[in-house]
Amino acid sequence: MSGAVNVLVVGIGPHTRLNHLPSLAVAQDAGLAGTVTGADLPDAAAAAVEYGTPGRPRRMPVVPVQPFPVSRRSLPDGVRRVLEDVVERERIGAVVVATEPSVHLPYALWAMERGLPVLLDKPLTVHPGASTDPEAAQAIANDFDTLLDTYQAARRRDPRMVVSVMSQRRWHPAFRRVRELIAEVAEATNCPVTSVQSSHGDGQWRLPDELVDLDYHGFDRGYGKAAHSGYHHFDIVPWWLAAGERPGKEIDEIEVHATCTRPSDFLAQLTVADHARLLPGFTHRNPYTAQDLDRMTAGFGEVDVFLNVSYRSRGRVMALGSHNLAHTTFSQRSALPPVPGGLYKGNGRIGQENHIIQQGPFQALHLHVLQTLHGDEDGIDRRAAGGADHIELHVFRNNRLRPDWQRHRALGFADLVHGSGNNAVLPTQRSARTCAITEFLSHLTGRITRTAMASDLADHRRPARLMAGAYLSMSRRWADAGRPAAPAVLDFRPAATPAPTPRALAALGATR
Repeated sequence: MSGAVNVLVVGIGPHTRLNHLPSLAVAQDAGLAGTVTGADLPDAAAAAVEYGTPGRPRRMPVVPVQPFPVSRRSLPDGVRRVLEDVVERERIGAVVVATEPSVHLPYALWAMERGLPVLLDKPLTVHPGASTDPEAAQAIANDFDTLLDTYQAARRRDPRMVVSVMSQRRWHPAFRRVRELIAEVAEATNCPVTSVQSSHGDGQWRLPDELVDLDYHGFDRGYGKAAHSGYHHFDIVPWWLAAGERPGKEIDEIEVHATCTRPSDFLAQLTVADHARLLPGFTHRNPYTAQDLDRMTAGFGEVDVFLNVSYRSRGRVMALGSHNLAHTTFSQRSALPPVPGGLYKGNGRIGQENHIIQQGPFQALHLHVLQTLHGDEDGIDRRAAGGADHIELHVFRNNRLRPDWQRHRALGFADLVHGSGNNAVLPTQRSARTCAITEFLSHLTGRITRTAMASDLADHRRPARLMAGAYLSMSRRWADAGRPAAPAVLDFRPAATPAPTPRALAALGATR
């Protein structure tokens, strides 16, 4: 085994501070990560960033890099020189790319060409105007090919090179359990997954003036929910489907129909006048009329998007998918002023999601996450429905065909914990994110093999193409003035055979 890896984190916004830095602190405590250095735009780099735990605070120095047009596919020379200096001075051994996703590509390409292992945040890439311009939508699929070609070239130069995608549900014990259950029934019956109904809502209630005044996780770049958090579903659904593929039943094509709402639709659902009645002080704060907002948000990206997908094999439908992704869902926001540091996970945002997977006449899996925000003093069971950590999985099997199968099992939080003691991985997104970073660094320090890794870049062709299909369908409908357009049909063959192993979680250490 080798020593701790010094890490460069490119992009230190709210997402990074909430998700990556706490996990990197855990990795430092475990001897996996050495120094952690940040890089961001000058305003964000003005001061060192504090992270860690109350008992062991840390300060991360941040170097400034200049902004550049998102149309660039390579870093400007000035940005490259700054990063090269950091790599040499700090002896950087790995790069976390966690910028705004429209500039993921040039940073990831630079790191791979430099021979530095990469932990790449989701989505892999996105382009301004993806929901209104079919060429920008298609570029999402093309970008994956560019990333993969560069990755393969880097691996030919150094077989130890690795790029892992931080799509954390692959490490989440409940989502892994679903995959294992699908594989069991596919092995026993030769039946693939035949339908998946998935939904995710995060309760981002953005007030009318905030649609134009707040750009973080906004819609002004011509994309929205599908790029904000949709990639988690674009990734996990094909990952589940792959577990049920059998010889002769491999999925090779998708057909995608998307319908979305945009800010103008939201402003019809809940008007400026409605907000004025509901929120005292809104009228005084808001400088825009309804007509102003309609004009200013024209061409903005999707707020909510619902997809109908056919997953085909050799021209036949193997599975039908309904994937519903929405910001306009149950929220617990009540205050007029937004929390400046809580635009990513704050302002009453709360995630709720459901998945119903049918596997022919043999198995149904219902995974439900029904959470709310509450204080520890409220006397609420955090793990029960309505608690901050609720999750449950219901397993139904055809026990009349197979008497050795159990008709119904209900698995709660405690049942879904993977491992025990210091090696326990909890069924929470926090724990899964820590697993993702721990696995990446564990591989770089020689503690686990490449085949034990769950989210290699080569296994993300399908998620990238499903995301591209969603935006192709949205943009074609936009180009045809909202009328139904031809569906997006894309090749869906994987670039590589996935090789995650359930045992890998147990080797990753404490991830509470």
